[in-house]
Parts: sequence; C-alpha cells; structure tokens
Amino acid sequence: MRAFFFGLGYSAGASADFMRGTGAFAGMAGTVRTAQKAAALAERSLGAMIFDGRQKGPEVGPALATGVSHVIQSIAPDEDGDPVLRHHRDELDAARDLEWLCYYSTIGVYGDFDGAWIDERAPLVPRNMRSDWRVLAEDEWRAYAAARGIKLLVLRLAGIYGPGRSAFDKLRAGTARRIVKPGQVFNRIHRADIARVTALAAQRRLAGTFNLADDAPAPPQEVTAHAAALIGMAPPPEEAFATAAMTPMQRGFYRDNKRVCNRAIKAALGIELLYPDYRAGLASILEAET
Repeated sequence: MRAFFFGLGYSAGASADFMRGTGAFAGMAGTVRTAQKAAALAERSLGAMIFDGRQKGPEVGPALATGVSHVIQSIAPDEDGDPVLRHHRDELDAARDLEWLCYYSTIGVYGDFDGAWIDERAPLVPRNMRSDWRVLAEDEWRAYAAARGIKLLVLRLAGIYGPGRSAFDKLRAGTARRIVKPGQVFNRIHRADIARVTALAAQRRLAGTFNLADDAPAPPQEVTAHAAALIGMAPPPEEAFATAAMTPMQRGFYRDNKRVCNRAIKAALGIELLYPDYRAGLASILEAET
C-alpha cells in the first residue's frame, strides 16, 4: 500500500507518521503549502511537494501515478468547493491503483443542538459559512468516490488538540481565556487518536461517515482551569460570554452547542480512544514534556 496526503499539517502529519510506523505502507508522501514546510518534512523522511490550493501542484500528478492506493484529504474547502477536486481531479482519475479515500471533515457540519447528544444520524444544520462549505465538500467527495467505485471514509473531527496545541500553550503564552456561556460544552479529539484511527481505517479500508470526538464533552473554561492547575498557574479570570470582547469568528464558535457521540467509529474499528477525555489527553502531553 502507498499513501498520499493532501495537506500534511498538524493532524495529517501525525497520521502519516503513525501509518508509516505500522510497516504496512511501502510509501508515504503528501502536499504542503510552502517550500519551508516541505524541507521540514524531508527531515522526517516524508516526501512533500507544494500545493497551495490555488493552482495545480506540478509534482502531485507524478506522485499519484507511483502506485498510490490510499489518499487522505485534510485541506479545508473554500467558497469554490474542494481545492483538491478542483485542481487535481484528473490526476486522481489517472491513479489506477487508488482504492481508498479519506476526507477529514468537522463536527461543525451539525450545527447547534442546545447541548443534546447527537450521532451520525443527526440532521446537518451548519451555523456558519465554513461549515456550509464542509457539507458541500463532503458531498463532492461522496459523488467522486461513487463515480470511481472507490471506498470513502468521512471523518468528522471534533476540536483538535495535542502537543504544541493545547491549553498549556495558551496559558504559557498568556492568551488563554475562560469565557463562560452557561450550558456550553464542546467535544475535543487528541491528535494521536486521529492518527491511530486513520491508520486502522486505512488498513481495513473502512467506508462511511463517522464522528471522531472524545467521550466527555466539557465546558471550555473547565479545561483551561484544569490545565492551569496541572502546571501550577493561576487560571485566567472568568468572563461572561454576553459581555466578553471577541471577534465575530470567536463569538461564532460558541453558536454550536452539542454532545457528539463517538460509538460508531469505536465499534467499527473495535477500539477505545487513547485519550477518552481532556484530562487523559492533557496528562499525556504534560508527561511527554518532562
């Protein structure tokens, strides 16, 4: 098996490392936006080429033609749709060994359920433009996979965190805030769980649409306070959502309030999460720092 990633960023890069570590993949490559990022990935023995989403990446076609069997797409859509299908559909068509596709979406496609538990059967009522684009991109990939007769996995990811991108980093940088909106909860997912699930699903060629979120959605201010206690810092003061100064994008983040069920992906793969809640995830991050 040979894997190709569109967008070797924070989560996809971890997935590539995990998949390579299984020994099941003979090759691993993907795209980044800049030459600097490509050079950094080369140091990790990951073949990277430039694709910025605005025009065709000249090295992508030849790379896909080298027997790529698995493609993972993590680049966000824009107002014109999915950038990979917009610029590289013909190269995907020409990849005759292709047998499995994975698209990283977001639980933002569901919208707001006033804190209720939902699963993959919930209606999609996105509350912002970016989530609208995600719904359309999911459908683009389903149509493409159906036309090719290829298995497609859509992973709807919760809020991603992990080493270098956790509450610890915001606390240490002095940018952490505790915005309190009564009843508000969010799901999260550790980067390592994304990597492991992607690798297992790729090996089994799992198809369908699944949520990938933790077991314990929680208020964001609770996570910040817990992280502060773990590193012996005073937590930032609580701020009422109604009066807190925020950008429209930040405020819009609080429009979605739901508890997302992850039972389907765990059952499909026969696993439990490595980090089922933020406490386990933060403890692991802190332990790795020492």
